[in-house]
Amino acid sequence: MDALPIDTSHPAVRDYLSLVRLQVLTPLSLLINIACVLVCATVSTPSINGISKLHPTAISPNFGAIAAYVGVIFLGQIGYCILLVLAGKPETKKMLVKGVGFSLVFANVVMGLWAIAWVMQWFLVSTILQGVLLLLLLYSNVALLIYHPPDPSRWIDIALVHAPMRFFFVLPFALLFPLSLFITLHLTYSPPYPDGPQDYSKWHAWTGFGVVVGTNLAAFLVILLRKDIVWCVAATWICVSLWSQRPKPGPVYIPVIIFTVLHPLALLVSYAYAMFFKKNTARVQLPEDTDHPGLYSTPAQNVRTGGYGARPTDEERPAREIDGEQTWG
Repeated sequence: MDALPIDTSHPAVRDYLSLVRLQVLTPLSLLINIACVLVCATVSTPSINGISKLHPTAISPNFGAIAAYVGVIFLGQIGYCILLVLAGKPETKKMLVKGVGFSLVFANVVMGLWAIAWVMQWFLVSTILQGVLLLLLLYSNVALLIYHPPDPSRWIDIALVHAPMRFFFVLPFALLFPLSLFITLHLTYSPPYPDGPQDYSKWHAWTGFGVVVGTNLAAFLVILLRKDIVWCVAATWICVSLWSQRPKPGPVYIPVIIFTVLHPLALLVSYAYAMFFKKNTARVQLPEDTDHPGLYSTPAQNVRTGGYGARPTDEERPAREIDGEQTWG
């Protein structure tokens, strides 16, 4: 077979081929993710929610709230796939290929495998898969933030690329990875009590307190320093899913209630600070062709440009007509 009449080693050709592969593999990986999660949540016995009830922990969430959260992730990725096909701007294509790339493809596959491992009660495998998922999403989010930062003039890229990736990252960071780790380390209370154990040591409540405070404190700082609306919504959503699931020990219940209020408050404070207290660094720029003597700082420059008090040179003196009678009398 003859070789292709194009140079596949050229960077532009490689980027184009990567984009074509992403246009095929990303929707396919999303379908795998959706199929695995839906089957494990609705068809399998026990289901994803059933496993959570069999192994209750101090940080077990409300299933309905997390199901809605995952649904929003799927909707965001559908929009991402549409943008992947219809993208026309070179900056957007570069962001899709270099910023997100195949990390999202692998993340979707790993998420589907995690659902299978979860219902099979392979908790060590599910914890490892959640760790891999966390690293994949962390890499893509850091790449987007450093090399392709959000641009307010390109709001479609923010809505269909940055927002879904960040929203997806918060789920394993704040909930799924710690939850899988809790069950793997047997930080559960067994047998399940209807109202929860009365002793906090059986809840492993203070371990849950450390996880909840640590993850939410990181989210709080990101929201406060970066005015991150997506992280604010995601972190608040996770907090609501935690305190809406009863019973909960006090060391976990109280912090998530507090952070449910603090996350939106931090967002408002950061915007208020940027609006009223941030120093205005704008400078007045004069036209480039302005010929004003005050613009020149040295006498030499004033002499060269005919500034105030400067005697024009022979080259700069304009030609004029001479009246011989007035001159010689």
